[in-house]
Amino acid sequence: MAALRTLALLALTCVSSSQTSDCSYSVLLEHFNLTETNALLEMARPVKNWTASTLVQLDMLVYGILKVDEKSQTVTAHIWLNIRWTNEFLTWNPSDFCGIDSLTIPRSKVWIPDISIQEDASDTGTVQKSPFVTVSPSGTMSVEARQRLTYTCQFNLNLFPFDTQNCNITYWSMSGNVRSIMLGTVNNKTTLSFISERIMITQGEWKLKSLDISQEIVPYDGEHESELIYMVSFERKPMLYVINLIFPLFYLLVLDLASFFINEARGEKLSFKVTVLLSISLLLLILQDMLPSTEENLPMIAIYFIAVFALVGLSVLEVMLVSFLVDLESQCSEEARSSEDVRVDVQLEAEPSAEAAGVEEKGPVKPEKSYRPSDRPGDRDLLKLILDEVKAARQRAGKPDRDKGKSRCYRKLAYTIDIVYFVFYFLTVVIFGWIMYVKWIKQVILFSG
Repeated sequence: MAALRTLALLALTCVSSSQTSDCSYSVLLEHFNLTETNALLEMARPVKNWTASTLVQLDMLVYGILKVDEKSQTVTAHIWLNIRWTNEFLTWNPSDFCGIDSLTIPRSKVWIPDISIQEDASDTGTVQKSPFVTVSPSGTMSVEARQRLTYTCQFNLNLFPFDTQNCNITYWSMSGNVRSIMLGTVNNKTTLSFISERIMITQGEWKLKSLDISQEIVPYDGEHESELIYMVSFERKPMLYVINLIFPLFYLLVLDLASFFINEARGEKLSFKVTVLLSISLLLLILQDMLPSTEENLPMIAIYFIAVFALVGLSVLEVMLVSFLVDLESQCSEEARSSEDVRVDVQLEAEPSAEAAGVEEKGPVKPEKSYRPSDRPGDRDLLKLILDEVKAARQRAGKPDRDKGKSRCYRKLAYTIDIVYFVFYFLTVVIFGWIMYVKWIKQVILFSG
């Protein structure tokens, strides 16, 4: 009997040593029949009861905000994905397999949920998927992917360049409803936001503000589908736009306001204002290249540009009107001076004729020579002609006074228009600037809070 017991112990020792001698992954793969094609694991959802839904947990991290295109309403970001689910057929006890607590198998050997992004506008070449899936003893499977994602987003550019954009990235299953696939996350939004801010590689002119998560069940084609929505909030760094757009436009507005002190007689005022207007037009062209033409409501900066452009345009028209009145006053003054010169010349010519006429009224003077009677009618005609010229000169003598009055009226009118428009221009700039400042600051505080 003792000999039989010894033989049995030796046999058990040999069997146990033969079982534990191979501690490679091949034993575990053969145990799950993964060394050959297994259609059940590849094609079917890995549940033992088909009425039970599979919980797919998806964590997304944002590595960088590469590009934000306001014209095409798209955002390009670098994201990292980790997807987890449970395969009820791939579970084992680590103590039975040399303590193996993790197994890596090819993606093509197992079922993987078909998760896609609704707002995706990028091509498939931008996705880098891991060729392997990691399995834990409890059947939890994990797969990772990195993607240069370009997705659509409806921008709100009302506060440009002090705007904050909220863009959704919606994950859903194209072939499964809530009875088969439910979407969720492993970590909460606070953890994912903190990690994203710490590992952020590049942000450009944008800064990641927060990362919110929401789960929704939406009806679709008579069924209900599970959606996982990541709301990525990022705010713009406005300093570059303030230096390149807002400050130059305000400076041009101040220059146009200061141009009222330029002397109108030199003719430089109009050319200066036209130059300012062309400079504002150039800034408007730059702004047009930034903002989309599909925006329903004008951004505040566009209203700001249009108001300044309109004020400077009205200022140019006002200078043209004042210049016309000043030129009209100069023309009337020249006509008055020329009429005064004619009157003086006529009076000088008329004085000798008047003296001759006075001598003739006193009495006949004996001529030194005798004239024929036919010569006397010619003298009367000459005297009549002189009297007509004196009468015309007197009529013209009253016209310069009227012209001087008109010229003074034109200059006074031009001066009044200039002063009134300057006061209107100054008050409009102050009131409009204050309204824009208060509204801008209020909206920025509201959206930031």
